[in-house]
Amino acid sequence: MPDETATLLREIRDNQRASLQLQREYMALYQAQLDRAERINDRTEAIQGRAGKAIRAILWLAVPLLLLLLALMLWPNLRALSP
Repeated sequence: MPDETATLLREIRDNQRASLQLQREYMALYQAQLDRAERINDRTEAIQGRAGKAIRAILWLAVPLLLLLLALMLWPNLRALSP
């Protein structure tokens, strides 16, 4: 009987060690995935920042050109209204 108890306790201990090792492996895998997600988020933020700067630059050019185009389109109508 004591021999069986010792054997069962050893099996429980071995199973717990295996379980802890598996948990460590899962934790390492989770950490690697978390690091990868963080790198992807950092890269996405950088791309969004560059896109925002590009849009601002395009708007600084496009808005005045649109205003000039509207003025040129209205010019003949305004000349026709004046006596």
